[in-house]
Amino acid sequence: MKNIVVDNVGLSIRGASILDGVSATFQEGMISGIVGRNGSGKSMLFKCICGFITPTTGKITINNFDYHKQGKFPNSVGFIIEAPGFLPDCSAYENLLRLACINGKVKPDQIQAWITLVGLDSNSKKKVGKFSLGMKQRLGIAQAIMENPDYLILDEPFNGLDKDGVEDIRKLLIEYKKRGKTILLSSHNPLDISMLCDAVYEMDRGRMVKVESR
Repeated sequence: MKNIVVDNVGLSIRGASILDGVSATFQEGMISGIVGRNGSGKSMLFKCICGFITPTTGKITINNFDYHKQGKFPNSVGFIIEAPGFLPDCSAYENLLRLACINGKVKPDQIQAWITLVGLDSNSKKKVGKFSLGMKQRLGIAQAIMENPDYLILDEPFNGLDKDGVEDIRKLLIEYKKRGKTILLSSHNPLDISMLCDAVYEMDRGRMVKVESR
C-alpha cells in the first residue's frame, strides 16, 4: 500500500515546539484533509512529509521507506506548500520546462497539455510575474501533477482561485483519487473538506486528532 505514515512526530525549532506527537496514516486512494488555524502546524507537517525539514523525534515513512533516515527526498511526490514560486520573467510554459528538465520525467511536448488541464492558456507568452494569484495557483498545481506523482501534498491548493477554478481543481483531485493516488490537503474552506475528503484531521498547537472518516 502506498501510504504515508506519520509516527509520533515532534518538531522543535529554536526551543519552540511546532509539532507534538503527531501520528496518522494517510491511505492510498484517499483524500485526507487537515484543518486548523494559521500557526497550528499544518504547513510544517507538510514540509516534514516532503523532506524539507527533518523531524526532531518520531519518523515518517512513505511506501514503507524512511526517507529522512536515508537522507533523501521522497520519490514521486507532487506538492504545493505556501505560495508557489516561479520565475517572474518567464511564461508558464518556460517555467514548467525548466522544472521538467530537473528530473527528465516530462517531455517538452507534454507540458502544454498539463497547462491546459489546469485551465491556463498553454500558448500564452504572458510572463508569470503578471499573473493573478489564481493563475499562479493553477500553474502551481500543474507543476505538482505534471510528473504524475503517486502522492500529492497540497497546502491550501484553492487559494486565490475563483469559483470556476475551485470547481476545476476539485474535479481534478477526485479524478486523481480514482487513480489510486494518496492525497493530503489543507483548506480553510469547510466545503472543500466536506466535498473531497475521506478522512479529516484537526491540528491545534502542534497536536493532531482525527475528527471524521468515511
